[in-house]
Amino acid sequence: MTENTAKVYEVLKELEIPYTRYEHKPAYTIADLEGLGDISSCICKNLFVRNQKGNRHFLVIIEQTKKANLADLAEKIGSTKLSFGSERRLEKYLGLKPGAVSPFGLINDENKQVEVVVDEDLKKTENVGFHPNANTETLIISFSDFEKYLKWCNNKVKYIKL
Repeated sequence: MTENTAKVYEVLKELEIPYTRYEHKPAYTIADLEGLGDISSCICKNLFVRNQKGNRHFLVIIEQTKKANLADLAEKIGSTKLSFGSERRLEKYLGLKPGAVSPFGLINDENKQVEVVVDEDLKKTENVGFHPNANTETLIISFSDFEKYLKWCNNKVKYIKL
């Protein structure tokens, strides 16, 4: 277990958030998690994007079957043109590597520079699943506990219809 992953478990314990943990082969995409039974249905797609100037960064969390239209998303969040953040930016702002993008990376965003955008449709789900900052595990938590975690992170959060 890496230090980055250990932080996730420490925060979940501190917040008294129960989880179900699944180990699996490295998963870089949603497709890599297909066939894992019950967990497949609650895995979320997580995108790290930035605006055109590179002075605003967003973690976009959407239902796994949806496609993110970055032009529409930019309009909905009041941003200039969006593009995916580089590996360097992902490491700098969330302490993560490609393939392990997760809201749990917000633990590493000490200056609260990453804005979180959550698909409103996720509010209808019972559980959500994310990598604990390593793509060889997935944690399933309740959506209400996910909101509790986001509140603890204290980053700016916006819910939008995607």
